[in-house]
Formats: sequence, structure tokens, C-alpha cells
Amino acid sequence: MVPGCSNARDRTAATLSTTMRSVIALSLAASAMAFTSTARPNFRAGPIRARKTAGVAPRMGVASEEMGIPCEDECALPSYPNMPASVHPGVVTGQALKDLLQHAQDNGYAIPAVNCVTSSSINACLEAARQNDAPIIIQFSSGGAQFYAGKGLDNTDFKAAIAGAVSGAYHVRAMAEQYGVPVILHTDHCGKKLLPWMDGMLAASETYYAAHGEPLFSSHMLDLSEEPLEENIETCKVYLERMAKLDMLLEMELGITGGEEDGVNNEDVAPEDLYTKPEEVWQVYEALASVGPQAMFTVAAAFGNVHGVYSPGNVKLDPEILGNSQTYIAEKLGQPVGSAPVQFVFHGGSGSDIKDIKRAIECGVIKMNIDTDTQWSYWSGIREFEAKFRPYLQTQIGNPDGPEKPNKKYYDPRESIRAAEVSTEKRLAQCFADLNAVNILGLGDMKPPSNVAGPRRGGLPNAGAYQAGAGVAV
Repeated sequence: MVPGCSNARDRTAATLSTTMRSVIALSLAASAMAFTSTARPNFRAGPIRARKTAGVAPRMGVASEEMGIPCEDECALPSYPNMPASVHPGVVTGQALKDLLQHAQDNGYAIPAVNCVTSSSINACLEAARQNDAPIIIQFSSGGAQFYAGKGLDNTDFKAAIAGAVSGAYHVRAMAEQYGVPVILHTDHCGKKLLPWMDGMLAASETYYAAHGEPLFSSHMLDLSEEPLEENIETCKVYLERMAKLDMLLEMELGITGGEEDGVNNEDVAPEDLYTKPEEVWQVYEALASVGPQAMFTVAAAFGNVHGVYSPGNVKLDPEILGNSQTYIAEKLGQPVGSAPVQFVFHGGSGSDIKDIKRAIECGVIKMNIDTDTQWSYWSGIREFEAKFRPYLQTQIGNPDGPEKPNKKYYDPRESIRAAEVSTEKRLAQCFADLNAVNILGLGDMKPPSNVAGPRRGGLPNAGAYQAGAGVAV
């Protein structure tokens, strides 16, 4: 046990009253009905899709073919050389999700989780995952989901955020298989005021489950860390009971992640709230595990994490909190020394010291969020593109090659957006390496794309590196 951590916070450890639990349950039921157009059993298993390959168990979830998209080569793989047999290209849910996370924990790597706001940022993540021969987590925040839907769309009752998240989910399902990588499709921080957003997405997964036998999303995060501990735990338990029926995973936050992200500002939070106690992690584990064998959950336990990027030395991470929590809970469960019964999530990963990252993985972290650094890398790609081709980006006609030369090939948004994607992929390669998550699948190097637009089809003659994805053009 960590010295000085034996005293729990000034919060009651008792569970919520029966009345409060009933209120939560009724609220969830009402929200589900609000997003369901017709009355139907919520958890009716529908037809299950499978691809049959000689000598291999049928593969679940071939979304491409159902959408009328050809699924060939790596897209059609039933599994991977180095992974559990259940893990396949595309969005993983249920047993495949469980096996993938366990594989990460058993083999000492964590999976990068990237916040995406456009189809371009999603595609950059998928390409980076295949370049690094690894799985990836693509996630949406409520603000990112709203942006995906379009900022001009009304967001009353979070309907734009719900529509954007669902739209992004379908894009991921259509394209993840094409890139040949397994993807965990997740949503990020959902505070108490955002619960209607969560309810809408769960309703979408219930509809998808009824038709396909699996949920639309792999998992969701509830962040009730600013609420009393007992309310946080009990609300998470109620949601997990609903999600377990859909083979979904719940990520919950314990303790507060400092800094600011996507409109959630915790820059002035009390320092002690940035560090979780092992006793609190045990309370969460005990409550959520009681949901039953189908329950899947991870814990984003605070160990000094801060969103954003700060000067070295300003963020005091203490990953030993995670290791001490594993020891404490293993003792409670009667497991041998060295057991790691909890799967942890690392929030505020951008700019963290590599030693803290490596130690956190050793202590059971299987997912690390990255947002601030990928935002910068995306912008940096555009910034560098503009700097390189500035004389060609000032007018539609006229550049250093001649006063009547057109500049369309330069200001075509595909050029600067591709530069942003390549820059993001370069930053994600560093992230995969930091998390020990390179060459995980066993597919080998990514084949270079063919039939890519060159100068004859509108590509820049002197920016081929952007076109091929080989790196920033020089």
C-alpha cells in the first residue's frame, strides 16, 4: 500500500440509495425511448455476419461487403499471425475487443487512442496504424462529434453530436477493414451534463446490435470524476449493465485529469484530486465486476495526468499509484504477487516523459490518449505546406513560373490536407514506438499505394512525397 494513502477522501463509501439508483435507471430508459423510433426489444440478437475461410473459424463483422465495398487482400484476413484468433481487420467488439486488450497487457504494449474530428484525421490514424503494423483506438469527444456533423447543424439535445459520432462510426467501419487493421471505436469524456449524448449513441448501438449481432461502437467513456465518488461508481454501474448486454466496454474516470480539453477546464483543480487512492480503485473494481462475467471495463485512474502540453517538470506524474493499486486489488482478490487485475487508461499523454509512459505500461496501462500533439502535427503539416508553396498560394493565377500560370494544383484543399495527414502519421509513429506498439499484428511493411494521382491527374509535380505518404515534401 502507498504510504499516506490509507485515508480515503472525505467522501462516503456507501452505495447510492435505492431511490437514486431507480432515478438513474428511469432516466436511462426514458433516454433510450427518446432515440428509438419504434417499440422493440432492446437487445434482440439479429443475424450475425461471418466470412468463411478454409480451415479458419468464421470471422465476425465484415462491414465492407455489407456496404457493397470490395473486401480483398488484407481486408479479408480472418485474423492476424501474431494476434488472438478473434481479432480481425475492422472494428472489434465483444470477445475480440477483450482479447485484444488482454494481448496488450500480456505483451507489454499500450494502444494509442486518437481524438478525431474529420474523415481526414480518421484516415491518417488508419494509415499510421497500418504503417506501424498495429491496432489503434479512434475516438470522438462530444465537441469533435458535433464538428464531424457540421458546426452549422443545431445541437439541441446533443442531436448534432449524436449524429456526428454515428456518422464517424460508420466511416470507421467502412474504412478500417480496407486498411487491414483492428480498430477500437470509442468515445471520450462524457460528463454528467453530456449523458444524453451517451444515451443517443447507446440507442444507435442497440439498433445496430439488433440488425448485426454486435454494437456500432466498441466502447464509451463516462467521466463523472467531478461528482461524488459513490455517484460516479453507481452511475457507471447502471450504464455498464446496459452496455454489457451489447458486448460493449465502459471506460470510467477516477480522480480528475488536470488542464483543459474540448471545453472541459480543470486547470485550477486541487492537486490532491489529481492522484487516485488504491482503495478507490478497489471500490470501482468491486462494483463494476459485480455486473457479471460479460462486464468489460477499464479505469482511467488519475496519477497526476494533465491535458495539454506543458514545460518539462511542470507535470508530476506518479505511475507507481497504478502499480500500488494493482498490488492492493490483487491482495483483495487473493491473486498472486505480480498480478495485474486492472486495465488502466493513461489520459493527458501528450508531452509526457517517456520514462513515465514506459512505467505506466508496466503497471497495467493498455490505452494512452493522444490529442494535443496530433492537433499540433495536423496543423504543422498545413503550416509547412503553406510555407513551402507560399508564392503559389497568393492568387488563382500568377506565380514565380509565370504571370499567367494557374495555381489550382496548389490551393486544391487535397494538397494541404494530405500534408496534414502525413505530418500526423509521422507523429503517430513516434507514439506507437513510445507505447511498444510496433510490429504487433505480424503483417510486415505496408505496401506502397498504386494508382495514386500524380501530375497527370492533378497532383503537384514537386510534392510527390505528400502524395505517396512518404513524409513531408522537400
